[in-house]
Amino acid sequence: MADDMGWTDLACYGNSRVETPHLDRLAADGMRFTDAYAAAPVCSPTRAAVLTGLAPARLRITNHIPDRPSFAPEDAGFDSAATRDRLPLEQVTIAERLKGAGYATGFFGKWHLNGKSGKEGRGDAAFTPEAQGFDLNIGGCALGGPPTFFDPYRIHNLPTRRPGEYLPDRLADEVIGFVDQHHDQPFLACLWSYAVHWPMEAPEDLVAKYEKIGEGEGLKDARYAAMVEALDASIGRILSALDDRGLANDTLVVFTSDNGPYLGVAEPTPLRSGKGHLYEGGVRVPLIVRWPGVVAPGRTCDVPVISMDFHPTLLGVAGIERDDTPLDGVDLMSLFDSSGGLDRDALFFHYPNYAFHGANTLGGAIRVGDHKLIESYEDGSVELYDLGSDLGESRDLAAKRPALAKNLLGKLRKWRESVDAAMPEEIENTRSEDQRR
Repeated sequence: MADDMGWTDLACYGNSRVETPHLDRLAADGMRFTDAYAAAPVCSPTRAAVLTGLAPARLRITNHIPDRPSFAPEDAGFDSAATRDRLPLEQVTIAERLKGAGYATGFFGKWHLNGKSGKEGRGDAAFTPEAQGFDLNIGGCALGGPPTFFDPYRIHNLPTRRPGEYLPDRLADEVIGFVDQHHDQPFLACLWSYAVHWPMEAPEDLVAKYEKIGEGEGLKDARYAAMVEALDASIGRILSALDDRGLANDTLVVFTSDNGPYLGVAEPTPLRSGKGHLYEGGVRVPLIVRWPGVVAPGRTCDVPVISMDFHPTLLGVAGIERDDTPLDGVDLMSLFDSSGGLDRDALFFHYPNYAFHGANTLGGAIRVGDHKLIESYEDGSVELYDLGSDLGESRDLAAKRPALAKNLLGKLRKWRESVDAAMPEEIENTRSEDQRR
């Protein structure tokens, strides 16, 4: 799982200005999803959703950790909804389920689910990957982004090895070492890269390459484009390692992102907006799966899917029976093997918090078919879009199709009640009318 990578950042998703040959190859060898969604427009809620199969609203983890009052604009009329700053241990993760079935489990990269960072990202040691079913944890801590992408990284569980080494390369080596150690048993390797998150740092030769290409659609910042290519190269090394060790045909590989891109360095045209927003640019993400013999090569899938789906899907892949725990995700196997569709009517989103930039509207969203409705919690207004004809969400249809808007809004509100979603609270204005004047 990449960090902050947008839907249009890869060549196989239509970006002609950035080179991503290894992920392009992964897509050619497997299935590329066109309508895949992150569970939230920011990182921590999506990560919790992937691990548990539960919606961020149900988990009460709805913002990046830690949530801060300072994120709100000065004239905010609402306080962000209450949100947890760690993943509770009572939530059973996919790593715990697979470990119980004999899988070796390794975590590599960004965790961001164990409280405030503290020195070198330590956070709360009781809520690290090791406490959530992972045998090995390399680099997973409370940090949302690394202090630097070059060794020494200043991350407490990622000791220096070769000064100047690039973090995606280091994590790729760690994953390959884990595969070598456990190639004779089932394994789960979660490489949740810190790239392409801030700080914008990449190898000098790649930055120079994209500076020479120059800015334009699909390339807003040379450093960001260089990070995308460098991440692609590190993933390519892992894919080659699976080939060299004869494991490729027996390994399901999944690539995705935790939310849309930071608009300071990327522009996800034709999608609207980016990280921290409920518009498509904030939540629609790349998703590629490869599983030889099951997933036919060179296929695309336009069925909407979401982060919570990975948990039940991996249970099915591993042949592990579902327990009685209700999950918000569904098994995607019927899409993988093209045997059918999904028994699901809608996708739901709940973001009742201010993002780091404070520029978002507190709200929720629902997608049913090609229609998407966004509700503002601040003023109760709604926006309605037809993504089939208006992918950029430029034509609000709420006034033209009030019956549809009312129907979708009702479904969204009923869902929020069913998951007991926390809501923002209006800030009481105690000033007198004369003071306000």
